[in-house]
Amino acid sequence: MVALACAGDRAAFAELVRRRQSWLRNLFRRFCGDPVLADDLAQQAFLQAWRTIAGLRHPTRFGSWLRRVAVNTWLQHLRHNDALRDADAIDDMHAADPGTTGAAMDLDRALASLAPTVGLCIVLSYHEGLTHDEIAGQTGLPPGTVKSHIRRGTARLRDLLAAYNETSEPEETR
Repeated sequence: MVALACAGDRAAFAELVRRRQSWLRNLFRRFCGDPVLADDLAQQAFLQAWRTIAGLRHPTRFGSWLRRVAVNTWLQHLRHNDALRDADAIDDMHAADPGTTGAAMDLDRALASLAPTVGLCIVLSYHEGLTHDEIAGQTGLPPGTVKSHIRRGTARLRDLLAAYNETSEPEETR
């Protein structure tokens, strides 16, 4: 399927999009915490993938190549947009999303409170299962910075989520 898409077969690429769209949208949602923005970014990433898929040398590496396209799309978005500009709208969106469980909403909010590159490293590590070196390769950050972002970001998430757990317990269990 990937080889056909690399050769310009639109139907093959459409099938790849169908197979990978949920994964890509979820990845962007973890990056930004906003389902609408995640959909827009996924669409941008697939458009960029279509434009550049002919240059994919190893069709067996399509998944990691698409992840790289997604990371580049996210980093480009960060460079071109003020990350805090829509913070209130994102908070309102989370509060109004009945399909999001409490724990997932809390994790999304905690991730959104981190610096964008810290959140990116954490999502790629824990959600995507990448090693520090793989994250460094995907993001262009030095491996030491990646390790530091993950260590400090994880500690910050633990603190944020622990504080939430303390405030959300029923009175009789405290």
